[in-house]
Amino acid sequence: MFKFLNIYPEKTLAGIVSGLLSYLTRNIMPLVACVLLFEIIDFITGVWKSKILARRRGEKFAFESVKAWRTIYKTVFILAGIIMSELLDVVISERDLRLANFFTAFCCGVEFWSFLENAAVISDHPLFRWLGKFMRVKVEDKIDFDKFTEGRTGHDQG
Repeated sequence: MFKFLNIYPEKTLAGIVSGLLSYLTRNIMPLVACVLLFEIIDFITGVWKSKILARRRGEKFAFESVKAWRTIYKTVFILAGIIMSELLDVVISERDLRLANFFTAFCCGVEFWSFLENAAVISDHPLFRWLGKFMRVKVEDKIDFDKFTEGRTGHDQG
């Protein structure tokens, strides 16, 4: 009776899985868009910085696909991290945790810091050098790195 519909088990399973994942991760699209924007801007400024540094050293600039692939891998892992942290929020059902937001904010903060470093090299402007130093001081003030490494032996640090 349903042979004319061409229903395949693989397509049905893929539809069910993708529907379930889209339901569970419906809140993360702004986070994904934000991360993608930060990654793209960091990638463009990173390539630009490499070109500026090559010119300053008198070398020929060459685009390295290895760096592009590293950016792609990093982006995929960040997107997977956003999805997993959102799923943890759903499973824990403590909507106040907002793990995906914290994870995204951390990743975007790292990319912003990288952008500031790239901008300092590209423009050679004191404002960006100062902003980079200012951010480093503020981050070190707010995060007690010694607290995270307390009690760890040299074997398990890495």
